[in-house]
Amino acid sequence: MQKLFTSESVSAGHPDKMADQISDGVLDEIIRQDIYSHVACETFITKGMVLVGGELKTDANIDLDKIVRNVIKDIGYDNDNLGFNGNNCAIINVIGKQSSDILQSINKGEIKNAGDQGSVFGYATEETEEFMPSPIVYANKIIKRHDEIRKQKNIVWMFPDAKSQITFLYENNKPVSIESIVFSTHHDTYISRQDLIEFVMEDIIKKTIPKKYIHKNTKYYINKSGRFCIGGPVGDCGLTGRKIIVDTYGGASKHGGGAFSGKDPSKIDRSAAYMARYLAKSIVFSKLAKRCEIQISYVIGKSKPTSLSVETFNTGKLTSSKLIDIINNNFDLTPSGIVKFLDLLRPIYRDTSVFGHFGRKEKNFTWEKMDNYNPFINLK
Repeated sequence: MQKLFTSESVSAGHPDKMADQISDGVLDEIIRQDIYSHVACETFITKGMVLVGGELKTDANIDLDKIVRNVIKDIGYDNDNLGFNGNNCAIINVIGKQSSDILQSINKGEIKNAGDQGSVFGYATEETEEFMPSPIVYANKIIKRHDEIRKQKNIVWMFPDAKSQITFLYENNKPVSIESIVFSTHHDTYISRQDLIEFVMEDIIKKTIPKKYIHKNTKYYINKSGRFCIGGPVGDCGLTGRKIIVDTYGGASKHGGGAFSGKDPSKIDRSAAYMARYLAKSIVFSKLAKRCEIQISYVIGKSKPTSLSVETFNTGKLTSSKLIDIINNNFDLTPSGIVKFLDLLRPIYRDTSVFGHFGRKEKNFTWEKMDNYNPFINLK
């Protein structure tokens, strides 16, 4: 059986990802000062302006203007030639206090109950060494290569905003080849289209995509609009949480709908999604299934999940009910239990806000580590 599947990724300089990084940059600074803070930070960015809103409960004292400008300049928007400049853009602060009704679920600084209803999904597959779907893995790698080479080699004509999209051909649920690669980068006016295409092919795509997936009919669509000189927040506004599929599994798994960035780890939208990924990856890593998808749901005011489901797509060595029993008997899926197990009360979140939250090897991505406690490993 054959099928095509496509995933996209966007760069650190994409307006939506800029918003995510600002929201998580604010969150990190607040947690750095007060780990028991409760944060829901939203960012809207457009031509010459950044608006930061949301709700806080914290003892931290932050310099919002400094945080926002540093994030924007670090991304690469630091001069007027790019159309957006972190040194002189307007910054509007409309952050307020967290609702006292929500705070009822907090007890002496510790997370007592879920602060809202919601469901999350975690997913893993054996098809890549990252235990992630191939399309999103390589879409993210192309984007990360774009960011690294732009900064390391000081490619002054290539600007921070970029997008990628990869279509894989699957045979019997295994990735066998790439049908098409789409890549677009914001650029300066003087670079010729031919020079841009050649650079992207030689220094980004060929340095990222394994040759085994390329065939003679693989199609390449590089800056197909022909001109991408107006980009970043000048070309499009950005908003926190608008790239939730890019952040997760590229559409290969279901999504509960809740965004991650700007939310402290007491929010189950974020922490429980990380835990669901850890559990799904643990099952596949332990060779109890070739693919696994886990759903966990919560309701406001209660600590334990209202439901837990496991789907192994007819690849499991144990029944779903047995896997659920193992999870329930070995893991604390309350908000406080998840935060403790994954060590989430740390300023680690801006790093997660671009290039995907999953399939990463960085040390702070504790939900990706398989050297922690794993009750599945001896059951195969």
